[in-house]
Amino acid sequence: MNLQRPNANDATRTANRSRSVVPMSGLCTRCIDGCTGNCEVFKATFRGRELIYPGPFGEITAGGDKDYPIDYSHLNIQGYALGARGLPEGVIGDPDTATFPSVNTETDYGWDIKVKMKVPIFTGALGSTEMARKNWEHFAIGAAISGVTLVCGENTCGIDPQLERDARGKVISAPDMDRRIETYRRYHQGYGEILVQMNVEDTRLGVAEYVHKKHDLETIELKWGQGAKCIGGEIKVNSLERALELQKRGYIVTPDPSNPVNQAAFKDGAITEFERHSRLGFIDEDDFYAEVQRLRDLGFKRITLKTGAYGLRELAMAIKWSSRARIDLLTIDGAPGGTGMSPWRMMEEWGMPSLYLHAAAYEFCQKLAEKGERVPDIALAGAFSTEDGVFKAIALGAPFVKAVCMGRALMIPGMVGKNIERWLKDGKLPNTVSRFGSTPEEIFVNYEDVRNIVGAGEMKNIPLGAVGIYSYSEKLRVGLQQLMAGARCFSLPAITRKELMSLTEECAKVTGIPYLMDAYREEAMEILNS
Repeated sequence: MNLQRPNANDATRTANRSRSVVPMSGLCTRCIDGCTGNCEVFKATFRGRELIYPGPFGEITAGGDKDYPIDYSHLNIQGYALGARGLPEGVIGDPDTATFPSVNTETDYGWDIKVKMKVPIFTGALGSTEMARKNWEHFAIGAAISGVTLVCGENTCGIDPQLERDARGKVISAPDMDRRIETYRRYHQGYGEILVQMNVEDTRLGVAEYVHKKHDLETIELKWGQGAKCIGGEIKVNSLERALELQKRGYIVTPDPSNPVNQAAFKDGAITEFERHSRLGFIDEDDFYAEVQRLRDLGFKRITLKTGAYGLRELAMAIKWSSRARIDLLTIDGAPGGTGMSPWRMMEEWGMPSLYLHAAAYEFCQKLAEKGERVPDIALAGAFSTEDGVFKAIALGAPFVKAVCMGRALMIPGMVGKNIERWLKDGKLPNTVSRFGSTPEEIFVNYEDVRNIVGAGEMKNIPLGAVGIYSYSEKLRVGLQQLMAGARCFSLPAITRKELMSLTEECAKVTGIPYLMDAYREEAMEILNS
């Protein structure tokens, strides 16, 4: 088992001097008095708490790189040479009808009022981080034209510099939230939706009331921690005035910007950033049901819940309470995943890894179903980026899992497309891009597809990051069609757990998916003995 060592990582911009490193501590085996660095202990000596976080904030996303004993790579997808399931009613499977381009990748979620998506993916929470704010047009338009749901994350209203509140402290104007909702809706194609996420701060601020009254938003999402893994959402600000403003709005800001000592340190240049933290949420079953009902009474058609890599107790609570509250979609996010702003060691060492958590989620959902209780639609999250991961997640949790939530993987195409747009303007295309052409039409294989969707006249308003996200979602859609066709599943509901096999006996023990030398063995013996 190759686990990543502490004390040095590109995320914290640190490295060991020595080639020999103590596995437990991450310290060089030979630490020299006079070393010029640059391990985390060395750098933390003079930058202190800054080393808790990956950076530079606002310019990067970071994903945990701990190598767990088993993960989704320990599952393989079965392929079959006969049969065809999930074809349209009345269609008999044959080589002319059961082709991979005919595979239907559409999915839906919701207890009563369903939302359809063209591909079983949607964005992670794009909230108060600078990466989400400055790239919003790329992300929102890309998701809208791709026909997938976009999650506007926590604290979006709370950090808006132009936020206006009434005498009770409730939001009455949030221009950045308005921009985010309106951008997605302008290019919405009838598939997917934009939903807004709430944490403790958002609830106190009255975000649900604002987005429903002003925008008639149909879906709101509750969140159990997870914004910065288990301690709530965080961002950094590099202005003392901004830090004081956020503190006055009720946020926890560290170091305390009102402390004269910290103000002097900021003036000296020793402190360059302040951290804005959200409060920890405390869950209670009756309070949860009451809050869901309150939101329904406001007029929301769908209530969803996002929870993180907590242990089995909280997982059982999330599934059971969501069933009783008729939650429309429960997203279960495993470790390590990626984020814009989480403590780095927490991202590496906290929480249940995705495969373990998702295997337990299936077990718990199945237990409820066997008791005759309806299981809410489930989405899985936690470091997915490829079509095989989407297939495996849906198969592992079948029939309960409807989609996969993607964080960084759906952000990267937006940022790449944005940068290609800038490089084209500056005449500085890198070779990795220029080898395909020198115009957007030549570079982006799906450029004409997007033009066909929005219209030739509107294409001038479509940022290339949005074209990038559409191209990426198309890659996932076509790749998923091929994998599904190979497994003879021509629609998502046809996918079952039998489409997977475990590559190790440990994986089989954790997931309940048969070891590959046992999978279909009984059927094979029947054939041999016939």
